[in-house]
Amino acid sequence: MAAAERGADGTVGKALNILDQIAEFERPVRFGELLANSEHPKATLYRLVQSLTNQGMLSYDEERQTYAPGLRLVRLAHAAWRQSSLAPVARPFIDALASEVQETIHLAQLDRGQVLYVDKRMATNPLEMFSQAGKIGPGFCTGVGKAMMAFLEDEAREDAIRRQAFLQHTPNTLITADALRAELQTIRREGIAFDREEHEPGIICIASPILSESGRVIGALSITTSTQRQSLDGLLPHRPLLLKTASEIATAAETWQFPS
Repeated sequence: MAAAERGADGTVGKALNILDQIAEFERPVRFGELLANSEHPKATLYRLVQSLTNQGMLSYDEERQTYAPGLRLVRLAHAAWRQSSLAPVARPFIDALASEVQETIHLAQLDRGQVLYVDKRMATNPLEMFSQAGKIGPGFCTGVGKAMMAFLEDEAREDAIRRQAFLQHTPNTLITADALRAELQTIRREGIAFDREEHEPGIICIASPILSESGRVIGALSITTSTQRQSLDGLLPHRPLLLKTASEIATAAETWQFPS
């Protein structure tokens, strides 16, 4: 029985990895492209792709011979957004914050040391940047990522640090675990994090963790802009409103069965 369960888990894991792979293309993908990047033999990959298609997790375009996320997966994603993300609770608060500061607001949660953007509310002149709702970003070089990691318990924080790739995205990127640890200590002391063009050139932010009443990290909030429009010193006057909004979201989340 245990062996059968392990086998079933293995199959599910393989199928989920294929869904991740297709999602990373951010466009419909041909089977040959999947095969070129797959660790599975052709027959195994084909069987898994067909099973996912039969179950509605993938859709197949016969004319173009491409695969894309299916409608069943879209429905599940919307259900997850409603039930397991902070976004529905936070939406009115971040809308109000975006309207007040006239900058882009990001709402994020931490997923195995990485940043999952769960909502993005833009001012009247939105910026083109990496972060979009549903995207995964690095924890070590984003304001929201550092804000969340700084307030994790010691063991969880070290686990998150171990999961970082420490790629140098810009000249300002922190590229060692020790440099990140020092930064996280400062963030924990001051209660706010900065992105100093560490992930994308020209993109800066101030960020605050969203903490439950018990101090558990449930998300993070940032005010993001470009160096063409503003400076970090120029963002600092928004700090009280950012912290107030994060606190309001945390209070609203207390009345909801927020997942551990």
